[in-house]
Amino acid sequence: MSDIEEEGQAAVPVEEPRIPITTERALGAVAMALICLISFANVVVRYVTDFSFAFTEEYSTFLMVFMTFVGAALASAGNNHIRIAVIVNRLPPAGRIFCEMLSVVATTLMFSLVIYYGGLLAWFEFQWGETSPGLGYPRWIYTIWAPMISIVVILRAWGFALRYLRAERRARLEGTAS
Repeated sequence: MSDIEEEGQAAVPVEEPRIPITTERALGAVAMALICLISFANVVVRYVTDFSFAFTEEYSTFLMVFMTFVGAALASAGNNHIRIAVIVNRLPPAGRIFCEMLSVVATTLMFSLVIYYGGLLAWFEFQWGETSPGLGYPRWIYTIWAPMISIVVILRAWGFALRYLRAERRARLEGTAS
């Protein structure tokens, strides 16, 4: 059962993605676990020794951004993005299709900008040899993930769009056959 059916939305049932979303779920869970572990360890060490781990802020910030982009990929795959469902669900099928496709186009535009500008930022950081203030690591190793995962978000959004259009067409054909 798709996420759309589980939320009780007035939409046609959409098949599951061909490429399972278990990878995104696992990556998000690992990122969350690492954030919790790093933060907890830092609190314990700071309480016991009045000393703080220098790497916690850098790693936690990176993991939070990483987890946010992985979550965006999950939301795109399952069509769980922000919407005004009370309005969209009352539209005729053509209106719902228009809203879904508008959502995919907006997602594509937004994450294309992240790919372009995030890629430029990572390239400039690589080219200029910028390092992180806490640990002195090259900054591009943190920055490159935003454009890379943005590609996944776009692919997941378009994958959902194709599945949605197939489901709408199937529902329309079944409706006229009855």
